[in-house]
Amino acid sequence: MDIRLEQRSGAHLVRDYSAGAVRIGAITATRPCLVTARTLVLDWPAERVATLEVAHCEAMVAGGTEVVLVGSTERGVWPPDAVRAWFRERSVALEVMDLGAACRTYNVLVQEDRKVLAALFP
Repeated sequence: MDIRLEQRSGAHLVRDYSAGAVRIGAITATRPCLVTARTLVLDWPAERVATLEVAHCEAMVAGGTEVVLVGSTERGVWPPDAVRAWFRERSVALEVMDLGAACRTYNVLVQEDRKVLAALFP
């Protein structure tokens, strides 16, 4: 059985990641960024997962996002309680994982045409 995913035309996909950089298509991000199938925000002002503020999150749900994946090289770090509550109040799933897992999961969900956003902290 052939189980290869068909690549969605024009969708932003994570091509490579490492501590310090994430390559999305032909663009390399070295700072925290937001990525969806159609948008890429490289000038996102967030610095670290632990210091996320609700103001940083507004851009994450602007396009009807249903799932937010937060990927970081810092293990075991979660957004503050106020941020997690903010997502719960909006019925948006918030998943925090290491950078590699977030990149891989994001790519799969984009291919499934899900309304997903990845907040990546290389």
